[in-house]
Amino acid sequence: MRQVGGKGGRRTYTESCTMQRMEREPTWTPGEVAALRRRLGLTQAGMARLLGVRQQTISEWETGLHRPRGASARLLRLLAEERVPYDADGGGPGSEAP
Repeated sequence: MRQVGGKGGRRTYTESCTMQRMEREPTWTPGEVAALRRRLGLTQAGMARLLGVRQQTISEWETGLHRPRGASARLLRLLAEERVPYDADGGGPGSEAP
């Protein structure tokens, strides 16, 4: 097993890669998940359908029982990034430019 890190801080290569990935991917707080859902005008069930998860999963994220991770966290980030420009100017896909 390959070891990385200095004295006392030895980790396996896999652990090191996992830590680096976790540092790159910000975690979603319960309030952020709920705020994004409300900003998108979705119910928990609607957001669940959009993300391909159960409504209970959305509820668990919003209450802090679990946090979105992996593909779900990335999808939330993409939703947040893609929807913001349209919210900022009041337009959206298919709206007419002034």
